[in-house]
Amino acid sequence: MGKLFGTDGIRGEANRYPMNSHIAFSVGQAITYLLKKDHSKPRIIIGKDTRISGYMLESSLEAGITSMGGISYLVGVLPTPGIAFITQSMRADAGIVISASHNPYQDNGIKIFSGNGFKLSDEQEETIEELILNGNLPDKVPPAHDMGRAYRLDDVLGRYIVFLKNTFPRDLTMEDLKIVIDTANGATYKVAPIVFFELSADVEVIHNNPNGLNINENCGSQHTYDLRRTVVETGASIGLAFDGDGDRLIAVDEKGDELTGDQILIICAKALKEEGKLKNDLVVSTVMSNLGLAIACKRYGLRCHASKVGDRYVLEDMLRLGAVIGGEQSGHMIFLDHHTTGDGIVTAMQLISVMLRTGKPLSELAKLMEIYPQKIINVPVKSKPEINTLPAVVDIIKYVENELRDKGRVLVRYSGTQNMCRVMVEGPSYDVTETYCKQIAEVIQSAIG
Repeated sequence: MGKLFGTDGIRGEANRYPMNSHIAFSVGQAITYLLKKDHSKPRIIIGKDTRISGYMLESSLEAGITSMGGISYLVGVLPTPGIAFITQSMRADAGIVISASHNPYQDNGIKIFSGNGFKLSDEQEETIEELILNGNLPDKVPPAHDMGRAYRLDDVLGRYIVFLKNTFPRDLTMEDLKIVIDTANGATYKVAPIVFFELSADVEVIHNNPNGLNINENCGSQHTYDLRRTVVETGASIGLAFDGDGDRLIAVDEKGDELTGDQILIICAKALKEEGKLKNDLVVSTVMSNLGLAIACKRYGLRCHASKVGDRYVLEDMLRLGAVIGGEQSGHMIFLDHHTTGDGIVTAMQLISVMLRTGKPLSELAKLMEIYPQKIINVPVKSKPEINTLPAVVDIIKYVENELRDKGRVLVRYSGTQNMCRVMVEGPSYDVTETYCKQIAEVIQSAIG
């Protein structure tokens, strides 16, 4: 058995190792065993998105927790950030999310929050992994009279809705604002429409009929065609696309044009600075962010730090450097003044508040940053050897970098959650970036595809 945890918990095809009932049961046992060092009956929240495999994994986690003497609280379908909030609000010892985020329905995942609402550290995940893989968990279970119990919580949606509404400024109103929401047939399908409706917005919702198999299918943050079309047809001021577990936001302006996470980041960061709320004048992004973000930050007097790819690394650097805002090009934003983790609905609140305060349409705010030509190709791979051990790949990267010189850059990295190698090239024109990106992708495909 190989390593279980990637950059965002454990992830894989449902009903296959490592995303099967056996591993889920073991995760429940392992996290409970660890928490028993401080609590005789650890209290653990379990939530999920709308995938059909969530039922199996939920039951397996519950069984693992109770077998090790823990108390399970099942909250059902709730966005990932909602589970982080409930974990912290209830003063539970941990929260477990069953979701594969923006992946298709056949995948699923398990990620864990500590009691303070932050994701576990690499070291904590390694300890859980070691407990699972060394096969000693069955020897650690308590006698029958010390086993745990499970409860189902029915009021968490209302608690989370109140929390979300409180992140929107009280002196603003969404009255007369037309919003189109795409919930990706995922975890936000109930909560997002209610939140914006209760804040007086005129709301139209699409892709909000999950059946267990249609999560992220041609919808949500990865596929915005329907949202862009609906925004234009209805004359909406903004379109909001969430991913399957609700921690990402991709916004669409009134003209039907999609904004990147980088654009949302600079819009909100600039507004925070003008309000005197941007701690250390610092914005944390990732190495995948567009070159235009760093240039825009410099123009507006902001410091920009690029972290490793992955929201956990963005958060680590935010905490270490003292930042209150950070995010990824993919639309995963963290507003530490409001939440401990990325929350697509919180991000939407902050973006809309800037629109309302400035009186500017989203298309105009998007111009705060010039997007430099960038091409990204995801290459399916069978294995993930170190890039520097692949001579042909190293050679083509060096060739492209020499051709671009100071007019662009190359970034090649493996996905932490899928068997893919991501190739990104930025350059002086779209034709140039696409040509070079395809050349690198073809070499990687030949080497390990």
